[in-house]
Amino acid sequence: MRREISAISCLLICFAMITDVSAASRDNFSSEQKDKLAKVNTIFVNVLALTERGRGDATPLVEVITRRLQELDYTVTTDRKQPHDVEFRVKCEERKAGTGTTRAGGDADLVDNPARLWKGPACLLTYYLEGRDSGWQKEVRTDFDDVRAAAKAANVKKTGDYALEQLKLKLEEYDFPVKLAAEWGHEKRLLTLLEDSKTPEERKLSVLSVMPNLKSQEAQPYLKQFHQEENHSVESIAALAATGSDGIPILTQIFTNTKNDSLIRAAAAKGLGSIGAITGDHDITPPVLNYLVDHVDKLESSEDIDFPVMTEVVWSLGKLRTGRSIDPLRKLEERVWLIYDTSKPMNELRKAVDWTIKQVDMDEQAN
Repeated sequence: MRREISAISCLLICFAMITDVSAASRDNFSSEQKDKLAKVNTIFVNVLALTERGRGDATPLVEVITRRLQELDYTVTTDRKQPHDVEFRVKCEERKAGTGTTRAGGDADLVDNPARLWKGPACLLTYYLEGRDSGWQKEVRTDFDDVRAAAKAANVKKTGDYALEQLKLKLEEYDFPVKLAAEWGHEKRLLTLLEDSKTPEERKLSVLSVMPNLKSQEAQPYLKQFHQEENHSVESIAALAATGSDGIPILTQIFTNTKNDSLIRAAAAKGLGSIGAITGDHDITPPVLNYLVDHVDKLESSEDIDFPVMTEVVWSLGKLRTGRSIDPLRKLEERVWLIYDTSKPMNELRKAVDWTIKQVDMDEQAN
């Protein structure tokens, strides 16, 4: 159960941080250039390997990158003179020299963005369209920052070779092809991975994690299927929230099904609130409001509160700002302050109630 809570919490945080980072870099391009990105097929892979002693052998890195891009059916060339649609640059260093961050918020946004303070082995991944820097940057780092100590512990004399070998292993793990496909809007390539029974489960989850950037409608059947499989329920719920109003029926079904785990229902409530905030579709109001109305009068102690569900319901109602929620919210406010409980879940619920009441009041006054 503890592992399940941790996984859900991490996933919800990750999806909260996805504010169309891919779209932000594409906004730097003209409509014509965006169309070219959508048609990218041949990729020129340009890899630079640097050690403290100078250039290192980039061949193993090129082999990994080429193979992984080909898994998504991209054509790869390592010859600049050959026709290509985009250039994918990978700079791997034994000791990272640059300290800059990405243009869209830097290392404060996502863990795979360039880390400003990292000085250990790292690979910087970027792509160029028509010779122009896209502004898209990702960074792969080793588990260690002191390469000398790590190489010594591994009984390897040449620190540069050791650093590059470890970075190669990280490039095997990090799903940059899926990230690039999402960045370029290549929905069909990603859906193909979901359909393929040979695609590893971890990669399917990686595909689901980028679906919010695509706002994919075609992905919905696959997301529903993943919901039906216990191991993927939370991931599919988070991705469903990006499908807009079409995702409301499924999310409502998940939320109202009392047989579902409370954390699963909480994720569905969060997804409904996100859809309402973006689309203004108030079809999501009845299920979350009904939950509050049905439960608020029964709250006599903390044991009567399903904190994950109730907290997300309250946050969602704050995004909807419907006047019908103000009376039950006032009742809830009174209840949560009468109950003596200084736990973190209770404090989070009180915070949600306070914020939501302010939002609804403000909207009512504006009207």
